[in-house]
Amino acid sequence: MKTHKFKISSGGHKFSLSSIDPGYTADLSKVMAIEAMVGNILDLRILQDKLYASGKHAVLIIFQVMDAAGKDSTINHVMSGINPQGCFVKSFKHPNSLELGHDYL
Repeated sequence: MKTHKFKISSGGHKFSLSSIDPGYTADLSKVMAIEAMVGNILDLRILQDKLYASGKHAVLIIFQVMDAAGKDSTINHVMSGINPQGCFVKSFKHPNSLELGHDYL
């Protein structure tokens, strides 16, 4: 099975979500897209095992969308190959005053 990897790059320029076509399919058929997803999920599983075993680094994934935007199904698909023992999930709302003081928010 051949996996397809796609990267959206802004080429060092400021990224604008409005410049991304939500209907873009990369000329993949539904079957090809499913094959790519399965291959990428397997890659995620392997990479998570290596990352977790090293104990030195972590990956932060933030889903910030409005209600009913499909984040539950997206998380379900993307994280389906991830070992839950190597994950920490935190749901949050508006940042409090202490959190606003951190530059990563």
